[in-house]
Amino acid sequence: MNDMIQTIERIAGVNPRKCMKCGKCSGACPAYDEMEYHPHQFVDMVETGRIDELMHSKGIYTCLSCFACVERCPRSVEPAKIIEAVRLAVIRQQGQDHLKPEQIPGLLDEDLPQQAITSAFRKYRK
Repeated sequence: MNDMIQTIERIAGVNPRKCMKCGKCSGACPAYDEMEYHPHQFVDMVETGRIDELMHSKGIYTCLSCFACVERCPRSVEPAKIIEAVRLAVIRQQGQDHLKPEQIPGLLDEDLPQQAITSAFRKYRK
């Protein structure tokens, strides 16, 4: 599991140990009420090695990638980058690093923000 922590940290490019758990990131999150885990909890879970639990969480897909948490963090921990890194680790494990346009209609859900699909398409179409 230590390898996975290092992998997440390397992908994210941030150090979760800098987090002082003030919760400002979670307070700024527009998806707070919809998330199973909140931004400060994501950071703590990576720091404490609860990566597997996090990788199986629906919360990693609830994040809007709006970076409001990044703007509010006084220690530059950048929780959104950690969440993005966990998403990428899950996709790499599944071997699904490409999103094709014809797959999008199957992913649509009336509760899913359009921004999430657009963001996913931009990241995983290469």
